[in-house]
Amino acid sequence: MTTRPRRGRSVHIGLNRVDPAHYAGWGGELAGCEFDAGDLATIASDRGFEARTILSAQATAATVTGAIGDAGADLVEGDLLFVTYSGHGSQLPDASGDEPDGLDETWALFDRQVLDDELAALWAALAPGVRVLVLSDSCHSGSVVRELALTGDDPGPFDLFADQPALPVTAVRALPKGVARSTYEANRATYAAVRLAAPLPGLDIRAHVLLLSGCQDDQESADGDRNGLFTQTLLSVWDGGRFEGGHRGLWREVASRMPSWQQPNWFTVGPVSPAFHCARPFTLHPH
Repeated sequence: MTTRPRRGRSVHIGLNRVDPAHYAGWGGELAGCEFDAGDLATIASDRGFEARTILSAQATAATVTGAIGDAGADLVEGDLLFVTYSGHGSQLPDASGDEPDGLDETWALFDRQVLDDELAALWAALAPGVRVLVLSDSCHSGSVVRELALTGDDPGPFDLFADQPALPVTAVRALPKGVARSTYEANRATYAAVRLAAPLPGLDIRAHVLLLSGCQDDQESADGDRNGLFTQTLLSVWDGGRFEGGHRGLWREVASRMPSWQQPNWFTVGPVSPAFHCARPFTLHPH
């Protein structure tokens, strides 16, 4: 019996701007996100992945979730789905009460924010044993891939955002507090509909999902002229493929080079796979 070669698909999302029509007149201009997507897509292509890049105005909620869903649709146990996001991250009030901080983490896509619950639904649709690596170079990204038990209830006034301390950088990948509040209030009906369509509690996620995030949920990620700080550091550690460790070693080395105010997170969803965690990053055949 011939064993099918393992297949790798990747989706690389980079937004240097968002649609002011949704974000209360704010365009969210950044410099390094499209570079991040392109650089990581190059690594993926060089490593044998079928790679797709989605940039700025192309990166609507429907396009991004559709691309991730399509990329994983026919993957089977042992195959690898590699997803990268560079852009603004934010938070919305948690309607379910399951978040310790009262906030859902989001990706700020061009036309609206995508909630962590929507991403969890994508992982739940994957076949058992599919490996998923997510890199999210965005603010508040420490658990952006996780499942929550959202309901359709209105969470009430938008008063849950704590002030963030000033960081020693000129640009971060976060919606300013006032913009986040205004965006939510102006689009309350949109996000209520998203919550109504969100999966029920207890999603059966049987893929091995590993997130390496740009920062913790309560931190912000720095932008840069060429790359975000997290992606820049990761690329330096990867060193054109000369890095010899596994995913956990990569995360530890990146974290050791990052400042205390931006510490990358290691976060898993679904069954834990020690073999995946120890495997060489961006590699279709771990053995």
